[in-house]
Amino acid sequence: MPAPLDRLVRHGARRHVRHLAPVAPGGAPPLVAGVYAQVERDFGMLAPPVALHAPAPETLAACWAMLRETLVVPGLLGRAAKEVVATVVSLGNACPYCVDVHGAMLHGLVGAADPLAVTGGRDGAVADPGHRALAAWARAAGTAKDAARHGLPFPPEWFPEQAGVLVTFEYLNRMVNVFLTGELVPRALPETLRAGLTRLAGRAMRPVALRKAAPGDSLALLPAAPLPADLSWAAPSPAIAGALARASAAIEEAGRRSVPAGVRRLVLAELETWNGERRGPSRAWVNEAVSGLPAAERPAGRLALLTAFASYQVGAAVIEELRRHGAGDRALVETAAWASLAAARRVARWTWRPGPPIGPGRDPRREPGRTCRQSHMSST
Repeated sequence: MPAPLDRLVRHGARRHVRHLAPVAPGGAPPLVAGVYAQVERDFGMLAPPVALHAPAPETLAACWAMLRETLVVPGLLGRAAKEVVATVVSLGNACPYCVDVHGAMLHGLVGAADPLAVTGGRDGAVADPGHRALAAWARAAGTAKDAARHGLPFPPEWFPEQAGVLVTFEYLNRMVNVFLTGELVPRALPETLRAGLTRLAGRAMRPVALRKAAPGDSLALLPAAPLPADLSWAAPSPAIAGALARASAAIEEAGRRSVPAGVRRLVLAELETWNGERRGPSRAWVNEAVSGLPAAERPAGRLALLTAFASYQVGAAVIEELRRHGAGDRALVETAAWASLAAARRVARWTWRPGPPIGPGRDPRREPGRTCRQSHMSST
């Protein structure tokens, strides 16, 4: 890994991980060590959003399998198109850390103008027509109403990759908001310095992003599992389907281990009628929602509900209340992971609309005269 990026990421990991004791690579359990090795090889760094899962090894493997097979493997769309979706979803979930990381990656792949438009929420200013359509689709996916009105911008066979990235970042943004704090590049820095650090990070990450990662390498980290019916749209892509199936099974098991059954029922019932609307700004809704739970289950209920519906509202008091009821790092990670994936799967359910593309010629892989990936390879 290039030294400047290494320093930036390591500093960020020390500064931003909260509520948990990080698991260092040296002396990590075998599954954790195996995931760390793949992350450093394929992502170019031991990314804090992945590494924060390490107190729960199976959940760590689940997170990485989803991230690798949906985002890191280029597939039909190419890495830059997937980074557009990742960045827009992160904006919608108020996750500045992920916006910084994936905006910088996009900057390293396609140059400055379009990433600035994407990270600024200005979809209409994105010059590449395919990326512009993907950004608009990802933004519309944030609510059931907008998703139904927008439809699919591309052929259905591309949906496993589009939706796979969306599910992964609906999941990952929530985990980052709970267990990391701040941004990769602090907002308090002068804008010129922030821009320079973003360019530096983008240039450093570009060679890794352009590697051809083979699909399916992460699947051996977890046992095979059936693909849940609500994720059946992933079936045309064996690697993405395998990752989502294995991750869902691992995180469901984590939920059974760490989240009381009454809390799981409550969260699923709330999600069933949720269409993407924001909760808050106060947390009074959480206290009302958990009031029917036994007193001993309310701390887990608060963390799970806040993670699912307003992860940016999880503060130290929520975590410490659950710790006082006996939760360690593993239980904290598993509780948040179960709620995060449940919410991510709910979003995917209202996003899937089988049918023809809504407009002609909107191919995120292409620029005039050459494929998107070829364009990225030749850009400087």
